[in-house]
Amino acid sequence: MRIEDYALIGDTRSAALVGRDGSIDWLCLPRFDSPACFARLLGDDSNGFWRLAPAGHETATRRAYAGDTLILETVWETSTGTVKVIDFMPPQHANPDLVRIVEGVSGTVDMSVKISIRFDYGRIVPWSRLIGGHLHAIGGPDSVWIHTPVLLNGDGHGHHGTFTIAAGERRAFVFAWQPSHLPEPDPMDPVDQLGKTRRFWEEWVSHSRAAGPWRDAVVRSLITLKALTYSPTGGIVAAPTTSLPEVIGGVRNWDYRYCWLRDAAMTLDALSRAGYVGEAATWLEWLLRAIAGRPEDLQVMYGVAGERRLPEQTLNWLSGYEDSRPVRIGNDAVSQLQLDVYGQVLRCMYQARKHGMPAPDAYAWATVSKLMDFLERGWDQPDEGLWEVRGRRRHFVHSKVMVWAAADSVVRAVEEFGRPGPVERWRSLRERIHAEVCEKGFDAERGTFTQSYGSRELDAALLIIPIVGFLPPDDPRVAGTVEAIQRELTADGLLLRYPTSGHNDIDGLPGAEGVFLAGSFWLAEVLALLGRKDEATELFERLLGLTNDVGLLAEEYDPVMERQLGNFPQAFTHVHLIHTAQALS
Repeated sequence: MRIEDYALIGDTRSAALVGRDGSIDWLCLPRFDSPACFARLLGDDSNGFWRLAPAGHETATRRAYAGDTLILETVWETSTGTVKVIDFMPPQHANPDLVRIVEGVSGTVDMSVKISIRFDYGRIVPWSRLIGGHLHAIGGPDSVWIHTPVLLNGDGHGHHGTFTIAAGERRAFVFAWQPSHLPEPDPMDPVDQLGKTRRFWEEWVSHSRAAGPWRDAVVRSLITLKALTYSPTGGIVAAPTTSLPEVIGGVRNWDYRYCWLRDAAMTLDALSRAGYVGEAATWLEWLLRAIAGRPEDLQVMYGVAGERRLPEQTLNWLSGYEDSRPVRIGNDAVSQLQLDVYGQVLRCMYQARKHGMPAPDAYAWATVSKLMDFLERGWDQPDEGLWEVRGRRRHFVHSKVMVWAAADSVVRAVEEFGRPGPVERWRSLRERIHAEVCEKGFDAERGTFTQSYGSRELDAALLIIPIVGFLPPDDPRVAGTVEAIQRELTADGLLLRYPTSGHNDIDGLPGAEGVFLAGSFWLAEVLALLGRKDEATELFERLLGLTNDVGLLAEEYDPVMERQLGNFPQAFTHVHLIHTAQALS
């Protein structure tokens, strides 16, 4: 299936992808970054899946989330009757559970269930047995218990069964993960958990400030961001998947199941603007734990509990999504220098404070001061930049602008909130960075800022210049940059991140990629700032039209094949959907 044929369910600890065909093809337990027990998404049937659907029917008639929740309802209309499958993961449980409830809507429908459990990303075939009519699978540190209302028969590759559902009937399946050294978990009431899960999401959404013509899209994005939060620690993952390709058959396949400080900071900015200052405060606590130590040791990403070692590996036994190899886990970008991260974190803390987050304590502000000490010493270094290029380091304009934003944020914190600090020194740093970027990062002949000092390449990230206030929207240099990007860095009106064809020295990788959806939202937001609201609205609504049937977006899009690309759903994309809606409102 295409990437957009999947929907997300989750419990704020892990997440699963459910296809239009009723198959769960991706599920990592017990955390987002744990090994998958269903990995068909990146391989084939032998790598694990769980399909529950009418016999002989490949694709559902329709599906939707139940109101403002993360409860997925998938409906099949067959020649003999109509059936609904309700999929959800109850939040706030010690260990993750997945519930699938089959409801007869009309007539009778013959149903088929097939399940193949494979631990360690499809590599380990567990020992499975039926105990008391329920299926138990165990392998290494993992075990799952599947409480099933129908008899499942083993066939060497998995288990399968059939049953008939009539109008008004319900059959519930419960998939419970447990460490293998522990006994069977206590049984749950699936219908009771359905009600509790519905109330959890509805109560959370009730605190949102979202309103206006795009309220539904914004709320769905907010729910998605909440679902990508690891509730035990407050960490936020960039996406629940790994190695979904940025071009079909290509090698740009990365593991996004970690907490990028940049992405998480932007996520918290969006949440705090929408009224969720509690999430901002929880994330700040996670941040202070994760980065504790020397400021020069700050990483661009961490594990959901703050882990620092995330070594990149290749899983050679998986064929990859539509043969897109390699399949990677871990991410070597963890060791890169990306100066913009400091700016994103400090700007987020300032913005969250403006939107109601309690003032950070003395320890948090001391951490801010230490980060600024490092930036004062090292802001003029080249780095790998926002896009984690695997080519040589450069003086990326975006990185310098975000260091300026870091200095601007701490100066404002002193001026507006009375925080202590060497404000004159920080003002001087802000002025020096601004002057250098305008001198070395601007191509006066073409009237545009460029990707890095002395280069001619453009970069979608240059659009943040008016967004963070580096220059006002009515500055001619902003207008010139926007016009150059629209002229030279678009495909079918949507933005590429940067040139790839013929410019592989930039990122050190072969091949191209799709258009970058967050960058296209940036463009719509900047057009709104420039006063071109009709053009901004037209682009924004076109981007909303690229969401799948349940309102989700991946990282990129292929305008030729008309399909989504990259890890899915992507926090970065949904963050900027929210920001653009706010700008237009």
